[in-house]
Amino acid sequence: MSQNRNPRILIVTPEVTYLPNRMGSLATCLTAKAGGLADVSAALITALFEQGADVHVAIPDYRSIFSDRLAPFLRKELHDLHSRMPQDRIHLAEDRAFYYLNRVYSDYAQDNIKVAIAFQREVINNIVGRVKPDLIHCNDWMTGLIPAMSRRMGIPCLFTVHNIHTMKCLLSVIEDRGIDAAYFWQHLYYENMAYDYESTRETNHVDFLASGIFASHFVNTVSPTFLMEIVEGRHNFVDKSIREELANKWQAGCAVGILNAPDPSFNPRFDTHLAKMYGPETFRKGKLANKKELQNKLGLIEDEHAPIFFWPSRLDTIQKGSQLLADILYAVIEKYWTVNLEVVFVANGEFQQHFRDIAKFHQIENRVAVCDFSESLEHLAYGAADFILMPSLFEPCGLPQMIAPIYGALPVAHDTGGIHDTIVHLDPQADTGNGFLFKYFDSQGLFWAIDQAMAFHALPDPIKARNIKRIMRQSVETFTHAATAKQYIDLYEKMLQRPLINPY
Repeated sequence: MSQNRNPRILIVTPEVTYLPNRMGSLATCLTAKAGGLADVSAALITALFEQGADVHVAIPDYRSIFSDRLAPFLRKELHDLHSRMPQDRIHLAEDRAFYYLNRVYSDYAQDNIKVAIAFQREVINNIVGRVKPDLIHCNDWMTGLIPAMSRRMGIPCLFTVHNIHTMKCLLSVIEDRGIDAAYFWQHLYYENMAYDYESTRETNHVDFLASGIFASHFVNTVSPTFLMEIVEGRHNFVDKSIREELANKWQAGCAVGILNAPDPSFNPRFDTHLAKMYGPETFRKGKLANKKELQNKLGLIEDEHAPIFFWPSRLDTIQKGSQLLADILYAVIEKYWTVNLEVVFVANGEFQQHFRDIAKFHQIENRVAVCDFSESLEHLAYGAADFILMPSLFEPCGLPQMIAPIYGALPVAHDTGGIHDTIVHLDPQADTGNGFLFKYFDSQGLFWAIDQAMAFHALPDPIKARNIKRIMRQSVETFTHAATAKQYIDLYEKMLQRPLINPY
């Protein structure tokens, strides 16, 4: 291919949001999101496109999901959506497996595997040949077969691990659904040693995530510290295959950690979900107005001086540390009873009812509010809170600990993974740090960090205000998609050994 043109990048992702409308007709409506992968994919694609890069994106044609956003613009069915955009940079993988989904992922593993294979079949059989990329960037286990094809074809491939979750299925199932896996079977990762194609096809399961890591030319996680935690074997829940393959890539100099960044809509200056928008110079008035609104809405004690702790993550006992707070919730409320300490949960999950039961049993429902997740309530809680709680056992990246300081809400968090990369323990006298970290994953460690936060809350207003203003300014400047995209662009150029944007 000509060295005078820009290298062509194909980004393959099961999720995406808010693409530039100049990338294709109706681009801003093609939104399918389950988590941070959607935001970082859109941000990277946008940054590349706006800098003049030859970037293309492959996503499933989630017709039912897209139709909700497209309804105001289209009057007919979406069966010909792909034909509407023949010259676009957005390439929709078409298959009935995801036409009628109402969300990106199912609760059933076999349904997710079916969708993943259908998506990758279309990318491998049609989209790659149409785009003719110089580099392919795949994201998470749902694209884990593509790096093997890319390796076989000699196309450089970056594989990004957003979540340590994986799926497995037989090679015969992959082939029966239309992927010629015999072409690249040697580059896949199997549960057991694969000696030959015939004996492997019907009996040896392919690991999607391990295959993506194994076959890709370069791999990245979404936190430098989480990558090292896996490589060093600190998390026993990570499959041995995943740990070993990431370690192999790291030792070969082919693995890095690149932090995600929060959605730009999380900014109190422009957040329309807030009762009052604010910035670093006006945060006290803004916080007060939002605190009153939240307390009134949730039936909490209405006290402008009451410290509010906000729980922004799903309520599970595997990753997010819900049990640590449950063990000490009443003790925390009792210790700070006279200052009306309040805790607000805006999160779904199996531990939700447990916190409701604790609040009801101790009759502290005017100090503890447990709410189903709501986007508008989540934004308001960030605007009202003094602190957020993130006692995660592990954190591949984490976004709440980056969002909260932008709103002047300081994280109280376990020192792990992406939290370690983004939060520094606060020293208010030295004007350094942006949160409160505890190192040992237990309830007493969390209680100690809450005490540290309350000690800060009790400081004179000038010291608190000076630090919160500093933290808000620094967070807006630091936690940006532009910074994240720059690191990916540098990595692309390293893999291509040429500039992404040709200056001539």
